[in-house]
Amino acid sequence: MNKIKVMIVDDSAVMRKFLTESLSRSSRIEVVGTALDPYIAADKINKLRPDVLTLDIEMPRMDGITFLKKLMIASPMPVIMVSSFTDSGAKVTLQALENGAVDFILKPSIQDGAGMKDFADALTEKIIIASNSKIKRGHPAKIITENPPVSSIVVDKKYTADVILSKKDPGQIKARSEKVIAIGASTGGTEVIDEILVNLPDNLPGIVITQHMPEKFTEAFANRVNEKCSITVREAKDNDRLYKGMALIAPGGRHMLLRADANGYWVEINDGPPVNRHKPSVDVLFRSVSHVAGTSALGIICTGMGNDGAAGLLEMKQAGAVTISQDEASCVVYGMPNEAKKIGAASMERNVRGIIDYIKTFND
Repeated sequence: MNKIKVMIVDDSAVMRKFLTESLSRSSRIEVVGTALDPYIAADKINKLRPDVLTLDIEMPRMDGITFLKKLMIASPMPVIMVSSFTDSGAKVTLQALENGAVDFILKPSIQDGAGMKDFADALTEKIIIASNSKIKRGHPAKIITENPPVSSIVVDKKYTADVILSKKDPGQIKARSEKVIAIGASTGGTEVIDEILVNLPDNLPGIVITQHMPEKFTEAFANRVNEKCSITVREAKDNDRLYKGMALIAPGGRHMLLRADANGYWVEINDGPPVNRHKPSVDVLFRSVSHVAGTSALGIICTGMGNDGAAGLLEMKQAGAVTISQDEASCVVYGMPNEAKKIGAASMERNVRGIIDYIKTFND
């Protein structure tokens, strides 16, 4: 088996040395070169032809996003962004994913020995997966709509819910959702979820989403998608009510479960242990939907590595829900959908356009 040729682009000499030594320990990877800025990287890419690039976001002479945009036009290849664990880092990382990066990883403090080892191990795994991924070009600009006004009301003695007013008609209160759409995704999922939600009208059942992302990133992702959509999209908070025309995204680092009472659906956010190495976990969400919504649910498993969500999707199907897996051709990584397909968890297989078209028929 040929080794995966990797180039490291980072302005820190210490980080370049650490990553070169760490990645080279893998029998699957060969570090063919390093660069301290995009200009040097461009020359080396032409000579060394790497299979995968790791790219720092903040660099001298040209930032990582600008270089990524140029790279995806001149010489498209799998790129993994190395991001800082900050609010600004989250926003820039989402821009990178929109512009063709396959995945991202958070850079720990260089003084954190255990964190650096975990970082290197995770990056090694991501590089191996990225080497077999499909390159996705960035999306064209979409229409930006204004955020809806929000007001709070007490639904019962225990829960406080937000009444989400229609973006198109601020005087129209969103209705209670009788059905639920549940979506799970990982690598490549941010762009799939973006594409799905942007193309939906605001009169559909409520949507609950688990996308594998760390904290800070899910809030930035929800806010970014919300700006483009007719529906309301936001990071979920504990006890949030689910209405028609709303999508709630599980917060990074916490699980989201669907619950129900006499007033309709709501979500529980908890701090349980990782499931399938993930937190939030798609299986946790899907299993809760199978118990609470049953035949009134639609489950969709999208692009991503591993098997998280496959077992939960099967439980949804066994409970009478319609279940869909994303097809291989439209996946960046055909891992999670393939695992669902292997165990018979999906009622049907569709590309992203087909998923959107089916969701539009799933009305209360």
